[in-house]
Amino acid sequence: MDATALTRLWAEKWPECSKLPYEIRRERDRWVRFHALPGSKRYPGTALEYEIVLHRHNTVLTELATGSSEVLVMTAGYSESRSPERSVATAAAHPGAWHWTSTPIHESGQHLHLYVSRVRWNPGLVDPLLRLVADDVIADVLLTDAGLEWLYHPYDGGMDVVTSSIAARNALREHHRDWLPANPGASTPTR
Repeated sequence: MDATALTRLWAEKWPECSKLPYEIRRERDRWVRFHALPGSKRYPGTALEYEIVLHRHNTVLTELATGSSEVLVMTAGYSESRSPERSVATAAAHPGAWHWTSTPIHESGQHLHLYVSRVRWNPGLVDPLLRLVADDVIADVLLTDAGLEWLYHPYDGGMDVVTSSIAARNALREHHRDWLPANPGASTPTR
């Protein structure tokens, strides 16, 4: 898949959705948020807590990836211009990625640059990347299946998920009810 094909597929599947990973939760009818640690703790501080964080991410990603063997992994870079850039840490955690698109970050004057790789899904595959996200070293990671049926945005403290349907969102939310934020409004759609 090249940049043009991916852009065309995004426009078809997510015509109203921003490419800024942290904004996917605006797709509220199919969105759910899970926290990565019990008690909505934000950052892991022990080896056991890192295991819990990675287990929760891999569990949800594996459930989403059922039926598709490949996923797209997207990482972000930032700059003052449309010229693609990304940090050394991001490039090291996501080698072999190619620049897909650049998008302005509202009125900030900055641009977000998304880099993509296509990989065969296996639990644990993106653990180094997820660990950097959990430690707030990198941000704005997005994962999806090759057909863009679902979107997955890990952040320091949890994950935002947009499923392929409302029924899929409801089933996922029910299956991982214990991982929902303590504040019901933080994971419940408004519509």
